[in-house]
This record gives sequence, structure tokens and C-alpha cells, in this order.
Amino acid sequence: MTKPHALLRAGYPFYTTLGMRRVTTYPADVVVGSERDVYTLNRTDGEGGQIRRTNWDDEDLGDIGSGFIWPVQMISGPDDSLVVSDEGNHTISFWSKDGKKLNSWGTHGSEDGELNRPSGITFDANGDMYVVDTMNHRVQKFTVDGKFISTLGSYGDGDGQFNMPWGIGIDPNDGAIVIGDWRNDRVQKFSSEGEYLLQFGTSGSERGQLNRPAGVTIDGHSDIYVADRGNHRVQLFNTAGEFVDVFLGDAVLSKSGRTYIMANPKVLRSREDIDHVDVKRLRGVMSVRVYDDLMYIPDFGCHRIQVYRKEAYELTESEIYPRPKSPTLYTV
Repeated sequence: MTKPHALLRAGYPFYTTLGMRRVTTYPADVVVGSERDVYTLNRTDGEGGQIRRTNWDDEDLGDIGSGFIWPVQMISGPDDSLVVSDEGNHTISFWSKDGKKLNSWGTHGSEDGELNRPSGITFDANGDMYVVDTMNHRVQKFTVDGKFISTLGSYGDGDGQFNMPWGIGIDPNDGAIVIGDWRNDRVQKFSSEGEYLLQFGTSGSERGQLNRPAGVTIDGHSDIYVADRGNHRVQLFNTAGEFVDVFLGDAVLSKSGRTYIMANPKVLRSREDIDHVDVKRLRGVMSVRVYDDLMYIPDFGCHRIQVYRKEAYELTESEIYPRPKSPTLYTV
């Protein structure tokens, strides 16, 4: 893929809501299949969890996967598999989409190749896997079958150091690695070879500030999405780490939610009497994913998935005025 020179950002409107409390229960992450089936990694209120399969008709197609303790993230794997990180048992597991466990690896510890509460996971263009090794304050690289390759980072708050990192994404255009640095309230970017490039974000709730950044993903335009969990929102940054947009939540009732509520008069009364501004907002979002032009936000605290559609147009260098080399001064 080739990174566009610039973008005309026409908008990022809310598109739809999927799921409900009895189906997408505490959704931690989401994978959208080639047939647009939706696989949601649910994390129960305590120990446990499962992968729940639904579709765009919002039909519950049942659970797959079991044996999770505190599942964190899920991505697409080789041969159309699903790959799950579990911080509770310090493992990475592989599942077929009919629920068969294909493989699992991971040993608890702090030596090379060992894990302590793994969280973010992603594959690079060569098919190797990066695992955010949260409590060891580093990112490790493995072959798909769990053979240790290399490590990135150490504990601290300096350039290239981490304090309980969480999310990770790889730029599909240049292979750059982007990591959410949870306790340092920032995001760091590295080259595909692991060289520190830049960082963005400071502690706070203003635009561009972060409060415990969790999941990270990068789209085909090299835009960077950060699940700003402590601020209950998702923020969008460009490839240089400059703030672009923020998503607070615009949910409507999903098809399954509407069916459930219409069948329950008591729930209908409760729905009638609540503040509808708060109801549509995100709460405790752990991850964010982009498939084609759609952004999926697993709304962890509200048991649903909020979906937005990106409208942006790629621009060539000849189509846009050059970026100013110095600030423009206006006088009166």
C-alpha cells in the first residue's frame, strides 16, 4: 500500500449499532469476517469470557471458544483463524471460526519469550506476531507458532520506554509500529526496524490528551486510532501524531436491543425515563478496529458495538497547497 500525500476529510458520521447486553457482553474486541460476520470477544464481569458470533442482521449465532480467564484482544490469524491474547493465563490462543482450538502458546515469566499479562497483538507483513507484554513493560516479537525473535522497549518514561503498554498497531503502508503506553498516557511510534520515531499525548482530557490509552489501530490512510479508555472515547490522529478528531459515542438501539426492549414493558418504562444523551455515549472502550471504511468501537461498558463510516479522499501533491514552513502572521 502507498500512504496518500494528504486527505480531504469529508466526515466520519455515525453509521449503526450492533449487539446488546445479552449478546455482546462487555465486548473487549471485534473481528469482522470476510462474509461480514462479526466476532466479538466478550469479557465477563469477573473471570471468563467467550467469542460470540453475530452478523449484520444482528442475529446471535452462538459462542465459540472457551477457557479464557481475562481475554484482552482478538485479531484475524492465518488460515482464517481468530487469535486471542489472555492476560489471565499469559497465553496467545488460536481458534477456528467454528470454535475449535488450534494452538496455544505462552509461558508466564520475565525472560525472553516469556509473558506477563499480554494484551495487544498484531501481525506484521511477514506473518510474525508482536505481543505487548504489559507487566514486563515491553513488546516481544514471535513467529506465529510462538518462537521468540526479539524484544522492544524497557520500563520507564523516556523515549522508547514503557510503563504497562497495552495496544499496538502496524501501519500497512510503511510497517511503522504504534504502541499505546498505558501508564505514561501517551502513544509511541517506531520504524518497522524498531527505531524510535516520535510520541504524542499527555495526561489529561482535552483534545489530543490521553487517560490510559488502550487499543490502537491504523487504517489504510496511515491514520492512527486510539481507544482513550479513561476518557471514554476514541481519538483519531494523523500519521505525524497530530490530533484530528474525537468520537464520544452516538449509539442508537440495535435491532436485537430494540426487539428485546419491545418485549419487556418494565424495560420500556426505564428506557422512557432516562437521559438519552448519556445513553448513547461510549463507556470504558478497550479497543477500536477499522475494516475498509468502517470503524468499529466495542463499547465495553454499554455491551454493544458502535460503527462509524469514514469519508475521505486521497490527494496528490499537485492537488493541495504545500504545508507552510513557518507560521503565518496576520496583522490588522
